[in-house]
Amino acid sequence: MTDRIEEFLSAVKSAFAGNSLVKLKLAGYHGGEADLKSIDVKKIVAKGVEKFSFTFHYKTRDIIKNQIQAEALGNLRIALKDEFRSAQLATTEFDLSFERNGDKIRLKRSEVAGREAPSTDHNRAKNRPLSETNKPYLHALGITGKDGVVRNDAQDKFRQINKMVEIFAPLIQAIKAEKPRIVDMGAGKGYLDFALYDYLANVANRPAEIVGVEMRDKLVEDGNATAAQSGFDGLSFQPGTILDHDATGADAVIALHACDTATDDAIYKGIAVGASLIAVAPCCHKQIRRQMEAGKPEDALSNLLRHGIFMERQAEMVTDALRALYLELNGYRTKVFEFVSDAHTPKNNLIVAEKDGRVGRDRDAILKQISDTKAMFGIERHYLEGLLGL
Repeated sequence: MTDRIEEFLSAVKSAFAGNSLVKLKLAGYHGGEADLKSIDVKKIVAKGVEKFSFTFHYKTRDIIKNQIQAEALGNLRIALKDEFRSAQLATTEFDLSFERNGDKIRLKRSEVAGREAPSTDHNRAKNRPLSETNKPYLHALGITGKDGVVRNDAQDKFRQINKMVEIFAPLIQAIKAEKPRIVDMGAGKGYLDFALYDYLANVANRPAEIVGVEMRDKLVEDGNATAAQSGFDGLSFQPGTILDHDATGADAVIALHACDTATDDAIYKGIAVGASLIAVAPCCHKQIRRQMEAGKPEDALSNLLRHGIFMERQAEMVTDALRALYLELNGYRTKVFEFVSDAHTPKNNLIVAEKDGRVGRDRDAILKQISDTKAMFGIERHYLEGLLGL
């Protein structure tokens, strides 16, 4: 059995090294992770480093993780031995299937011709959503100089803005409303709001109304002045807090790096108004971490939680996993993935929830997952529960 697994992994490793890997798919999952269905694997090159990119397909969400070769092969070895009954490796030269039935493994190879490997360059040069840099709002936000050229110290920020537009624009365009109303909670300077409005109106020809909600009066004043200067009639900024803002009529509610429970406020607002899209990039996770530190997690977790850095990371994962479950409980299909490189910000996970009318479906199962997770980590109450009346 071990020899056959190593033979399959050797083929994967050779395809990875020789740039002939087209795709690897693992299916027939029978492990202990709830709702995991399958895994797709491809090769990427990010900042000059070759990595395996894993897409974990769950029942209601996808999670992407990138791993260096040694880590990836180790995890694949465990998966093939204990967790997945089948795997399909596609290369430019051959296909190799893996089938496991108990301790018996069958490998079947078939030759192919004329197949090309997909590009692996994660940072490849491509047409950015914002190709024109001579825009008043880019200068007002400090991205470009007076000459309309992106400043050297703003190159990373400009790439980050383009990446956000690349992610958010298709989500907005998928909304059925003729002119979607987007509410950005905790908008700050409005980097995403200006860039997204510009792209939708002037590139995608998909007009939208965007409202940035911000507590700081000066940022609201500056944002409105820049919107007027740019001729963005459908973009405005309003003062106030997330909970106090009337989001009635919002088709999409977004919040980037709203600190701690402010992210939950934005999620609640989106659910309350029945927004078609809710997308949040959480920041800080203090509310749940405090409960985990004061509570009584299961003894088996003691080694994971006794170090501060592990506690912090675990609190982030648990907090956001529960948020995804609360969204699913209210009829949303969720995905959680890394939306910008951690070179820009360590708080780089995005929770995307699209309403699909499944209210009440699998409700008991979801409530049990929430209850079990809270019990495991010694959590009494998630802040979002109070907002939702749970």
